[in-house]
Amino acid sequence: MAERTKPPAVSVEQPREGLSLVARFPVRRVVQLVLAVLIIVGVTAGTWKTLTTSHFQGTFWRELLVFGIAQGSVYALIALGYSLVYGILLMINFAHGEVFMSGAFASYFVAQTLNSSGFLNRHPIVSILILLIVSMAVSTLIAVLLERIAYRPLRNAPRLVPLITAIGASLFLANTFRGFFGSQTRGYPDFSALKGRWEIIPGVPVLKTQTLVILTAVIAMIALSLFVSRTKTGKSMRAVAEDKEIAALMGIDVDRVIVATFAIGGMMAGIAGVLFALVFGQVGPFMGFLPGIKAFTAAVLGGIGSITGAALGGLILGVLEAVAPVLLLTGAHVPSPNQLKDVIAFTILVLVLIFRPGGIMGTGEPDKV
Repeated sequence: MAERTKPPAVSVEQPREGLSLVARFPVRRVVQLVLAVLIIVGVTAGTWKTLTTSHFQGTFWRELLVFGIAQGSVYALIALGYSLVYGILLMINFAHGEVFMSGAFASYFVAQTLNSSGFLNRHPIVSILILLIVSMAVSTLIAVLLERIAYRPLRNAPRLVPLITAIGASLFLANTFRGFFGSQTRGYPDFSALKGRWEIIPGVPVLKTQTLVILTAVIAMIALSLFVSRTKTGKSMRAVAEDKEIAALMGIDVDRVIVATFAIGGMMAGIAGVLFALVFGQVGPFMGFLPGIKAFTAAVLGGIGSITGAALGGLILGVLEAVAPVLLLTGAHVPSPNQLKDVIAFTILVLVLIFRPGGIMGTGEPDKV
């Protein structure tokens, strides 16, 4: 019988190898590189055209820079609340903007009472301390109630559930304040002692309000850093952030630490509420939305979960939001470039998520869910 010949084997290695090369092609890296080049070219061209064609003096840029630092100080204080809660629970408390709003709103009514009696301008330092205490107390109370009522029952739920709850809590608080106090924006009383400028640095006059905001924010952030690094509660917070189960086995009351975290975040938001009202001179039931979102952007920019990153991200965002629209768009003859500052803020958020999801002080990679 004739021996059967086997059909020749068909080689499939070459197509597989080709597919493997395509799969390994760094598309993401190439897109990031092209986008980075376009951003650098656009920023350089816009800056150069503005500086060579505009007639802005050095004083104008200095005032923008100082305003950006003051604004960024407020963002940093709010961002600390986001970072503290995320570091402990790995959740984004989107109601934190309304915690900030509640403190500012409460201080408004106290400021009105002090102003009508004349106490506000006769004793400005004592009045500011009273406003800070009231704002911190109300914001802390709201933050603790949120944790106890809205978040604690959902602590073991999927991460999307607390996120949706936080958005619902945000809407509830904003509309509750609108229902009780009206939707109109209210003017914050003026301090006559805070009108004018100081020259803390010779030849660099700075508005007294901005100086107060920057110094208060710096003191608050330093105090928070010392609290977290030196006190027993601060060390417990770091242990719980590292591993809740192991911390509980070591005798740490996890529930108490989480409540303390929300309370501290509320205190920082309360301070930010008064400082924001002093800078912008107005409060309203929906004032927490944009600053809250921008503070979240600052927390992501600096590295959410990091106290230093939140402070750094807030300052960077505040300065960019104040300076970048004028610096980049004036040369392109864009009318009213300051109206686009919100676009700058959210563009920064998108770019951070594209190029460094972990933030400046983070790992550079997104957290795995």
